[in-house]
Amino acid sequence: MTETAQTTAAAHRTNGRIYLDKQSPAAYRALVGTADAVRATAAEAGLDRILVELVNLRVSQLNGCASCLDVHTRAALRAGESTRRLGVLAAWRDTELFTARERAALALAEATTHPADALAQERAYAEARTVFADDELSAVLWVAVTINAFNRVAILSKHPVRETPGH
Repeated sequence: MTETAQTTAAAHRTNGRIYLDKQSPAAYRALVGTADAVRATAAEAGLDRILVELVNLRVSQLNGCASCLDVHTRAALRAGESTRRLGVLAAWRDTELFTARERAALALAEATTHPADALAQERAYAEARTVFADDELSAVLWVAVTINAFNRVAILSKHPVRETPGH
C-alpha cells in the first residue's frame, strides 16, 4: 500500500473501524440513491413526512444507532413532530398519541427490523393492510428496509455523534 493510500485509509477509520461510507464511496452513493428513491416513493404514495421519520426513528432505536437517531430526530422536529411524541416513541404501544396509520407503520418497522419473529410480522402486516393502500404499504416497508441498511453502515463504522455549536 502506498503512503498516500495508507494516509487515506487512516482518515477513514475511527476506534479501529473503517467508515464504510468513506472507504467504499461508490457503494455508499448507491445506498444514498436508494434512499432518495424511497423518499420519492413515500412522497408519491402520499405518506406524511412525520410518519416516515417515525419509522426511521423507531428502527434506529431498535438497532441502537445513535448517529441515525440524531439525524432523524432533527428531521422529525423540522417536519413538525412534537418533542412529547418523540419522547415516548420507544413505548408507542402504551400511549394514545399515535394514529392508527402511525401505529401500523411502527409495527411494520419493528417487524422489518426483527424479521425472525414471524408471528409479529404477520400481525403487523395484517394490521397495516387495514389502513394502507398497496403503494403506501410498500413505501413504509422500503423506508424500514433502507433505514436498517443505514443503521448497519453507521453502527459498523462507529459514526460519532458530536455536539454542534448552538445546540
